[in-house]
Amino acid sequence: MPEIEKRTMDKVTWRLVPFLMLCYFIAYLDRVNVGFAGGSMSKDLGLTAAAFGGAAGIFFIAYFFFEVPSNLALDRFGARLWIARIMLTWGLVAGAQAFVVGEFSLNIVRLLLGMAEAGFFPGVIFFLTLWFPSAYRARIVGWFMFAIPISTVIGSPISGLILNLEGVAGLHGWQWMFLIEAVPAILMTLAVLYYLTDRPKEAQWLQPQESQWLQDRLDAERANRERHGALSWFQSMLDVRVIALGFVYMGCNIPQYGLSFFLPQIVKGFGDLSNIEVGCITALPYAVGAVGMLFWSRHSDKTAERKWHTVIPLAIIVVGLALAAVMPTPLTKMIFLCVAGFGFFAVLPVFWTLPTTFLTGTGAAAGIAAVNSIGNLGGYFGPQVFGKLKDYTGNDFASLMFLAACAIIGAVIVLVLGHNPALEQAAAQSAGAE
Repeated sequence: MPEIEKRTMDKVTWRLVPFLMLCYFIAYLDRVNVGFAGGSMSKDLGLTAAAFGGAAGIFFIAYFFFEVPSNLALDRFGARLWIARIMLTWGLVAGAQAFVVGEFSLNIVRLLLGMAEAGFFPGVIFFLTLWFPSAYRARIVGWFMFAIPISTVIGSPISGLILNLEGVAGLHGWQWMFLIEAVPAILMTLAVLYYLTDRPKEAQWLQPQESQWLQDRLDAERANRERHGALSWFQSMLDVRVIALGFVYMGCNIPQYGLSFFLPQIVKGFGDLSNIEVGCITALPYAVGAVGMLFWSRHSDKTAERKWHTVIPLAIIVVGLALAAVMPTPLTKMIFLCVAGFGFFAVLPVFWTLPTTFLTGTGAAAGIAAVNSIGNLGGYFGPQVFGKLKDYTGNDFASLMFLAACAIIGAVIVLVLGHNPALEQAAAQSAGAE
């Protein structure tokens, strides 16, 4: 590795990745903390499991419709301004969840939260393509998405602790949780405006030769991808690969969100556990997933292999959930939920190398958002179907088997679609020749 590459990429990584991880930690906690509120909130508001699952998942309906416009706006106005706007609006709406009074108002606020947060995740994925060459993508996306399991590992006990504020100042514990956990997003708005830089050529914190080297490397990779066929923003949304990858991502998200919204309630059913104990036990699959995410993404970059590094974690999800569904004791059920947790998170960073291999420019902004918007419909269907199956059967067996089946479909699509490693290899060779 040339010295300038090591020096430049170390600076860019340390400058951007920890900060973006913090932003995503806050975003993901605000997105899924409704799961921790689920038991007490459903009791206080008179919600069935199906009604709660539908309200939790309706977030993703708005997310679906506003993802692509949001990402095109990010490309137009720059990541710094647009991500700051996203964080401010989602913080305000996330706090408003504390004031819902029933199923209808909960649905409305969750819908608004989806509109507010739409574009954050695909916007950051697109933003990372403007800063990191393809050889770094899986591990960098892995570090960024590391915030997902960590938000639960850290956030679960914290959310459990906040729930113990039941009755303070006349508010329920779940109301305090929504209010307190919304504050960081609002505070981070100013930090984003001050800290982020839109593109390498604008980075005053890089030396001129460093920013020039990075921009040249990225431009060479972009030119290589465009030689294989450049797509406009509209063409990318209709491309069969983009649509297929959207359904693969749905196969990842239905199990993940279906379980995350109901896992605290599953754990609560293990016995007479306190809110803090439920939070700590709930965090275990996410702790395993955090380790898997970092290890698996680095291994994918090291071997320059993407297809099987996507399929294998999906297979692990299937095995983990299917065995958890039939386990008779809480201990064995949690062991296999932890196995599934490895698959949930190991698959994500490697998956996101697939669309960024062939998408570029404005086409990448729209295509990445399209993949994410299709995939995140799984966040709507997963909790809703999980809740209905649980209501109908009175247990978690059918619900967990449904989640496992969705992961199987995702794995089959990846095997059929395949992946052309020459796109990444040729890009690296082209850039290195300059």
